[in-house]
Amino acid sequence: MPPTDDALCADRQNWAAIERELDANGNAVMPGLLTAPQCADLAALYSLDESYRARIIMARHGFGRGEYKYWAYPLPSLIQELRRSLYPHLAPIANRWNQQLGIDVRYPDTLQAFLDRCHAAGQTRPTPLMLKYGLGDYNCLHQDLYGEHVFPLQAAILLSRPATDFTGGEFVMTESGSGYQRADVVPLRQGDAVIFTVNQRPVPGRRGGMRKAAMRHGVSRVHSGRRYTAGLIFHDAR
Repeated sequence: MPPTDDALCADRQNWAAIERELDANGNAVMPGLLTAPQCADLAALYSLDESYRARIIMARHGFGRGEYKYWAYPLPSLIQELRRSLYPHLAPIANRWNQQLGIDVRYPDTLQAFLDRCHAAGQTRPTPLMLKYGLGDYNCLHQDLYGEHVFPLQAAILLSRPATDFTGGEFVMTESGSGYQRADVVPLRQGDAVIFTVNQRPVPGRRGGMRKAAMRHGVSRVHSGRRYTAGLIFHDAR
């Protein structure tokens, strides 16, 4: 699937607004990142087993119900282009968050430079994935941590049409810190992406400064139909 001008629409997003939402809530919606035909084309690739390195049945591992597949390298061109084009916008946010939390790690300007760091540490398996949910399926709250090198933001793109292809199946995110918890349900339309925190983010402390908030994400139970999602994780796995 060759990249199109629509594949580059990450550069046309309102990144100042996205950064504000990430700072405030730990997640932000990118409306219309993919077109309906692009979504349909990606969803159709789910059945091509030879394109993937692994298939995970969630119930076997206590992850929920449903299944997902990790792409093999080389990634489909659209997935590769989205991963490459989103990263430079997210790296400055990730670096600022680490600075606020007193974490020494800084992320390079390009995705390839960061992947070179992952691969040198033995994290060589690609992590972009496709997820499929049917009736009664759900994804338990979790964090996508695959090794020493973790990029603190990732993306999920809804490929199916809510209320038409499926009902239920909302993207859910929780935040917990000292003495509090909260949950967000993030509404998405077909082609929308949600950018969200992988593990932890800075939040204002009660006495000034910043403290860590732990973040987890999942998908609520699907009530009908079938829901496909593409996931973009920027660090590779061991």
